[in-house]
Amino acid sequence: MDKQRIIVGISGASGFQYGFKTLQLLKEIPHIETHLVMSKGAELTRQYETDIQAEQLTALADVIHPIQNLGASIASGSFKTLGMIVAPCSMRTLASIAHGMSDNLLTRAADVVLKERRKLLLMVRETPLHLVHLENMQKVTQMGGIIFPPVPALYHQPKSVDEIVTHSVSRALDMFGIDIDIPRWDGKKGK
Repeated sequence: MDKQRIIVGISGASGFQYGFKTLQLLKEIPHIETHLVMSKGAELTRQYETDIQAEQLTALADVIHPIQNLGASIASGSFKTLGMIVAPCSMRTLASIAHGMSDNLLTRAADVVLKERRKLLLMVRETPLHLVHLENMQKVTQMGGIIFPPVPALYHQPKSVDEIVTHSVSRALDMFGIDIDIPRWDGKKGK
């Protein structure tokens, strides 16, 4: 395998920009091949929350998989990947993953990543949380997944929403060993 593959899932939670930024950052890394799968809710969120056009999104992914295609490459454990990031991850998607409900390609790909003991990182987006949300996060964690809410770091004194989103996504990509040049905490005040 010449390139390392990573699956990028975008679900219908608020924060479509996290998935878009993930693809933007990964596009700049020549040895990474991205496989995008997006829920129907994510498409609605893209339209409601952003000015991002569908063509802009699809231009960033190397391979795009329709949500209903359960026969896609990413639905099989023999298709080797670094793992999967779901950015953002809705509570519906979290619940489906936590309970092994592989009812679409996004949740099936996440299930495969878990069974193959690869990295699954969920940028969960909801607040406040109730007990079932927390229990589902616990279940996914016990299965080896990583719950990674996009909580903004402010020590680097971001000047824009894009800087906040970039920092959160870059920190998430750290979990896959993908290093993006961002301000990092060094124990000193200011930049």
